[in-house]
Amino acid sequence: MDAKHVDKNESSTKVSFDSKGLIERWQQTLGQIKDACESSQTDNVTLLAVSKTKPVSMIAALAEQGQQHFGENYLQEALEKIEVLKNDTKASEVVWHYIGSIQRNKTRDIAENFDWVQTLERDIIAKRLNEQRPESMTPLNVLIQLNIDNEDSKSGCLPSELPKLIASIKDYKRLCLRGLMIIPSKADTDAFVRTQKLFNEIKDAHSELIAWDTLSMGMSGDMAEAIAGGSTTVRVGTAIFGARD
Repeated sequence: MDAKHVDKNESSTKVSFDSKGLIERWQQTLGQIKDACESSQTDNVTLLAVSKTKPVSMIAALAEQGQQHFGENYLQEALEKIEVLKNDTKASEVVWHYIGSIQRNKTRDIAENFDWVQTLERDIIAKRLNEQRPESMTPLNVLIQLNIDNEDSKSGCLPSELPKLIASIKDYKRLCLRGLMIIPSKADTDAFVRTQKLFNEIKDAHSELIAWDTLSMGMSGDMAEAIAGGSTTVRVGTAIFGARD
């Protein structure tokens, strides 16, 4: 079955997969995070399970085990999964993070269906998310995606652009600015440390950002280094779900 076209009427348990192996990999990842936290003398790291291209049944299986936070890159696929799991009482506590690129025509669906957005990089997108977030929902948690290495091939706000973007976002009542997210170059050995330093400088300079508490850094291959560098959220896909198709 193509995970990007989940049948909304299909039970979230019908897709065949190795449930035992999935849970074991998830538990191993939690163990690695615990070890890294102990080494870094921290205990406040969230595991974001990146479930893009994977069947909704895998999400349901991990949610039943207690995994709460899931990240999706592809909007249509994510919306279909969210719709299926609305009817799954075991997955009622899932917290959805949008971690893909954001185009203007996607903002309403994102604002109406997600709990977090980790890839905010432009004021026009922030403005649209703010306007389109339903008043019946809590403010949308947002992270600014930072292009810490100034790479032309990557999305993200440049460090020099951060003050202006923060000044805009902090006044949007339907958004809650929580921190920064990065995808550093593999060759950049101190990106995590530099990002944490910038994060702390912003916190010291903006006492009004009372919810400024999240650094989303690190993936399957560099979780320990990211946690040592100050990460509070690690985004892990392959190490939990296996290789993508």
